[in-house]
Amino acid sequence: MSPEPRIGALVPLTRPGWVEAGRHLLAGLELAVREVNDAGGIAGRPLELVVRDTAGDPARAAAAVDELAGLGVTALAGEYHSVVARAAAARADALGLPFLCSSAVLDALTERPTDRVARLCPAQSHGWRIYADFLLGAGHRRIAAAVQTSVYWASGVRVLRDRFAASGGSVAELDLGALGPADVCDALVDDGATALVLLAGHPDPAVPVVRAVRRDQRLAELLIGAPAGQPEFAEWAALLGDEGAAVPFLRYLPERLTPLGARVEASLRERLAAAPSFVAFEGYDTVLVLAALMRAHDTDPVSVAEAWPRVAVDGTRGAIRFSRVPGAGVWQWAWPPVQVVDRDPEQPERFRVLHPA
Repeated sequence: MSPEPRIGALVPLTRPGWVEAGRHLLAGLELAVREVNDAGGIAGRPLELVVRDTAGDPARAAAAVDELAGLGVTALAGEYHSVVARAAAARADALGLPFLCSSAVLDALTERPTDRVARLCPAQSHGWRIYADFLLGAGHRRIAAAVQTSVYWASGVRVLRDRFAASGGSVAELDLGALGPADVCDALVDDGATALVLLAGHPDPAVPVVRAVRRDQRLAELLIGAPAGQPEFAEWAALLGDEGAAVPFLRYLPERLTPLGARVEASLRERLAAAPSFVAFEGYDTVLVLAALMRAHDTDPVSVAEAWPRVAVDGTRGAIRFSRVPGAGVWQWAWPPVQVVDRDPEQPERFRVLHPA
């Protein structure tokens, strides 16, 4: 008899991982597993979710992949942090395990092309080009980027710089490893940029930089942006209050959820005791896809990995199919819906869609 249907879930649930994002991702994964089992499971057998905390640590994620492979999981799912997902993808590929990445956008998710890895969220270059177009459309031609050292942020800066250069604009980089919040403010005044794009971890150093800029009267007209989505989560609003409003960010939701999405939203809201983020929907859709593959191919990892281009699932945010996208190296849903959104200054708990794409 084939092994029991198991999905290994990689989720940041403790610091220095982004715990709130991990909590939303896990809520979506768990809800979908529960509903799959309520509908009869996989060929009459219950689907099991085996969760491991990555804590935002690439080495810990790679070790978790080894452990989960030893436990006989059919596939891996999840992860929010791009550098962590890269480590997990490399190890999964080496072990022959299919991995459906839920939320990590870095284009180069693997060092070499592989048939074993697929991704639900859009590649960084796709979403961040949309974000750059939003800024350009709003009249910004010279922006500054406050950048923390990492391959993810460096990749984001390249996308923005290339898009701005193609339109006659420019991007100045401010190194957060060398500059404190007050230094960032002084540099912005000297530079004359009309927008600051925050490419930094949450809460530090992102929150102190936002506070400093908001309280500097010299920068009263400056737009602050956060394409990576930090303002999506309640912790951002709790820490910054009104100062965290009007900070445009990328969100991977449609203007209107599918009927399934509307039902799932209500269940996730009850489970989280808060409005679900797009990350929660990514978690839910991840399990839908893997369950569909298991129903078609039982629990054989090789067959599951070979079937990415043939699977078609109606998810919470649209019809999900995978294809090859130049530069990605993995199977990709091309494309999930993308919005530029901010928190309404009049009601910071409410989101405004500024630029649907």
